[in-house]
Amino acid sequence: MASLKDLRNRIASVKATQKITKAMQMVAAAKLRRAQMSAEAARPYAERMDRVLANLAAGMKDSPEAPLLLRGTGSDKRHLLIVATAERGLAGAFNSSIARLARQHAERLIAEGKEVTILPVGRKGADVLRRTYASRLQPTVNLREVKNIGFNNAQDIAQQVLTAFDVGEFDVATLFFSRFKSVIAQIPTAQQIIPAEVPVEAAAGPAVPYEFEPDETEILAELLPRNVAIQIFRALLENAASEQGARMSAMDNATRNAGDMIKKLTMNYNRTRQAQITKELIEIISGAEAL
Repeated sequence: MASLKDLRNRIASVKATQKITKAMQMVAAAKLRRAQMSAEAARPYAERMDRVLANLAAGMKDSPEAPLLLRGTGSDKRHLLIVATAERGLAGAFNSSIARLARQHAERLIAEGKEVTILPVGRKGADVLRRTYASRLQPTVNLREVKNIGFNNAQDIAQQVLTAFDVGEFDVATLFFSRFKSVIAQIPTAQQIIPAEVPVEAAAGPAVPYEFEPDETEILAELLPRNVAIQIFRALLENAASEQGARMSAMDNATRNAGDMIKKLTMNYNRTRQAQITKELIEIISGAEAL
């Protein structure tokens, strides 16, 4: 049975932990608002880019004149998985859920006989995937020193991906991230970015005929590489908001659990102290009666 000193030390330790989790919850709440606004502001631009590309690409996807980023290499043998996670933990299942989705996708591709390479963006995803796919992992893109995600960060990643595509290292690239929905709901998402996917509703072409100047091929050659950077940027912003939301929820649960543990330890401490006092009183009374 734990002594009173041990119980006091445990109570003090849990209280200190509770202060830390409460502080982390408040910091995450402060960061969440700004990250959520950035993620929501990026969505209309990315969605509009998708519609513009769909209109331009309608009827050109299978054309030999279409850029490779649209029609692909003609093969789907080699796959690149871009797994975007956080640099830090203590965010509940945020990192593990993204890594799990990527792992399931990789397992399916490998079972089909495909070649899979993984580009981890963020240390936590790399740590999880290294246990199973260490030989397939590329060097991790480290964003630990980046305080605020900017478009230049996405451009650097996109340039690395596009260079690898140009030299024929892969045929299909899929981006994994967590789409922010609310503080308690983040949705792990997989999005193919190379070759660019044309929405089904736009596959038949726009309802109104457009004339483009310059022609569609030249415009697509300029927009498709930019679209890769935009989609990566959007994923990084969604991840930033999802991470803070998940951390806020996880730290709130940890603070509540610490409070429950403090109550139980305090009750145990009081019972142990009362039992010790009662024992001492019995010893005093017994000694007095013996005299």
